[in-house]
Amino acid sequence: MRTLLELDRVQARYGPVQALHDVSLTVGEGEVVAVLGANGAGKTTTLRAISGTVSRNGAVELDGKALKGGPEAAARAGIAHVPEGRGTFVELTVNENLRLGAYTRRDRAVKEDVKRVSGYFPWLAERGGQRAGTLSGGEQQMLALARALMSRPRLLLLDEPSLGLAPMIVREFFRTVRDLNEREGLTVLVVEQDARVALSVSSRAYVLEVGRVALTGTSAELQDDEAVRRSYLGY
Repeated sequence: MRTLLELDRVQARYGPVQALHDVSLTVGEGEVVAVLGANGAGKTTTLRAISGTVSRNGAVELDGKALKGGPEAAARAGIAHVPEGRGTFVELTVNENLRLGAYTRRDRAVKEDVKRVSGYFPWLAERGGQRAGTLSGGEQQMLALARALMSRPRLLLLDEPSLGLAPMIVREFFRTVRDLNEREGLTVLVVEQDARVALSVSSRAYVLEVGRVALTGTSAELQDDEAVRRSYLGY
């Protein structure tokens, strides 16, 4: 499998506080990889380091090319980041949110992609004129994912997508992510507090502790690891 994303000894800090300590990981093209860990372990910071929204040192490469610059440079390179808390523009309509997702594109196929994305979320077509802030939490999370897909990303970054959602909505969300991966070959790096659901959708995973990679392996191996089971799976 060809490597799409590679982090090599990445460090990141918020002012005087160092949040990542030499984090190295890879994501293969067409792969779903999970990043697990307790609160404060550095999961969200890892995604921010990739998308250029936090000061970092070390190498971050996409398809063998160094990623430099801020979030706009990352977006133009083909990275879509769905942040914790969804990040929908609540004062804008559903359709306006979708069009904003395609702002880095210069082609004329945006309307066709609205139809393509609506195939995964049929309700979008019916509620395109509705203000995003009036949607339920689950609908806003789905809209955030749909907006990210409008950029036709090579790499999708998902930060705690299950946060605050009912279990049924979480299952639906990750079922859609799995479909996107299987049908379109979408590469996904997902940060998730719910280790069970993350390991069920991913092929490999990394476990972070206080800003360092503590464990890595296939999702099946980590599900069978006693330390992971006790700390993150609850059995």
